[in-house]
Amino acid sequence: MDIFLIAIASLCIILGVLGSFLPILPGPPISWVGLLLLYLTDAVPMNRSLIVVTFIVAILIFLLDYIIPAVGTKKFGGSRAGMIGTSIGLVVGLISPIPGGIIIGPFIGAFIGEMFNKNDSKVAFKAAIGSFLGFLASTFIKFIVSIIYLGIFISKLWEYKNALFTL
Repeated sequence: MDIFLIAIASLCIILGVLGSFLPILPGPPISWVGLLLLYLTDAVPMNRSLIVVTFIVAILIFLLDYIIPAVGTKKFGGSRAGMIGTSIGLVVGLISPIPGGIIIGPFIGAFIGEMFNKNDSKVAFKAAIGSFLGFLASTFIKFIVSIIYLGIFISKLWEYKNALFTL
């Protein structure tokens, strides 16, 4: 049962890192589920306070993921249309064969969203920059937290590798 839990936990950790970039998946909470599954195994003992602290951080980052892009957009005069455009641009940038699509897509999406909303290219460009910077800040924070959770996961597995492979 422990090997099954660790396999599912590994999948959650990987999905959590990917979820840092994909607006569809909440990265840090999924990574935290991976840590929780590792905590539930008998082969890898973990401290309960570590699980509680990482849970609180995951929830805070999940909430900040909605606040940071909005603040960036509002600070530069943007609107909800720019934020929606940023998310759509990210998805298009991910699936398109354009080099750097993950970076170019959100910016172009934000610009198009703001153009639909304001019809003034200077204002739309400024708001697109704000929306894009908010998106980048939020993505960076989610990625860092998910990588830290990945590091915790790997270090715990490495620490108890003998217990895992003698089962």
